[in-house]
Amino acid sequence: MTLAILCSGQGWQRAGMFELTGDAPEVAGLFAQASFLLGGRDPRELVLTETSGVLHRNRVGQILCALQALAAATVLKSHIPDRSVVAGYSIGEMAAWGVAGFLSPVDTLELVAKRAEAMDAAASPGEGLLFVRGLALEVIDGLCWRHDTAIAIVEPGEAFVLGGQHAALRALADEALTMGGTRVVDLPVEVASHTRWLAGATDEFRSCLGHVAANAFERSGARLLSGIDGAPVIQIKTGLDKLAAQISQTVHWEKCLQGCIEAGATVFLELGPGRALSDMVGSTYLDIPTRSLDHFKTLQGVRTWLATNLGN
Repeated sequence: MTLAILCSGQGWQRAGMFELTGDAPEVAGLFAQASFLLGGRDPRELVLTETSGVLHRNRVGQILCALQALAAATVLKSHIPDRSVVAGYSIGEMAAWGVAGFLSPVDTLELVAKRAEAMDAAASPGEGLLFVRGLALEVIDGLCWRHDTAIAIVEPGEAFVLGGQHAALRALADEALTMGGTRVVDLPVEVASHTRWLAGATDEFRSCLGHVAANAFERSGARLLSGIDGAPVIQIKTGLDKLAAQISQTVHWEKCLQGCIEAGATVFLELGPGRALSDMVGSTYLDIPTRSLDHFKTLQGVRTWLATNLGN
C-alpha cells in the first residue's frame, strides 16, 4: 500500500487549526520559528485571537498553512512510510518540499516567508482569486480572454481557480453564472497567485532559492511532485525552477492527483488546514480511502486510520 500526502493551500485558516499539533513537544522548534517570522506572535495564539481577515493576509496565511503541514508530518513521522508520494496545492507545494525531506522544516518556513514577501511586492492592489465549477476548459478560456483574467489552478471535474483584478473577476463571475456555472465563489486570497501578474515574484523567489546550498537537501525516499505539471522532482535545479515558476504559472492540480495515482497511491492523507483536497480525491477516485487531519479528533485517531489502511 502506498500513501499520498497532500499539503493544503490557503483558505481554511481558522482558530482550531493547530488543535492536534500545537502541543506536541517535537514541533516546539517549528512553532518558535514561525513565531519569529510572525513578528513574535505565537501562531497558536494568533489563530485564536485574530480576525479572519488577519489570518487570510497573504504572508500570514502562507506561514500558517505551511506550518500546519510541517507540524503534522513531524508528529506523524513514525506512521508515514518512507516511500510516500507528496504533493502540495499552491503554497502547499512549498510545504511539500519540507514534508518530503527535500528541505529542512526551518529552511522551508523561511522560504515560505520570502515567497510571500516577493508575491506581495509584485502584486497590485485589488487582485484576487475566484473559484468556478461546471464549465468546460474552452469556455473558461473564453471568459478569461474577455475579462482579462487568467487560469490560476486547474482542478478535477471542470473546476478552476481564476486570478485577476476584483472588478474583472466580478464581471466574469456574473457571466459564468449565466452560462451554467454551478458554483462561483470569491476566495479569501489577496493576490492573483499563479498568474502572469506575479512574474516578478517568480524571478525574485528563484533568486532566493539559489542561495539554498545543494548539500542542504536531505533526500528521503519520498516521491515529490511539481505543481505545474504533476511530474516527479528528480533534478533539484529543475525542481526549484518549477517551484519558483508556479508563483506565476498555472498549477495543474488535476495532474498532481493523477501523478499520485500513477505512482501507486492507494491511500490519501491531507495535512490541512481544511478538507478541500481530501474531498477532491474522494469525488474523483471513489474507491480510494482519503481523509484530512481535520476529520480527526485526536492524533491517535489519525495513526490508527493510517495503520489500518496501509496494512501496518
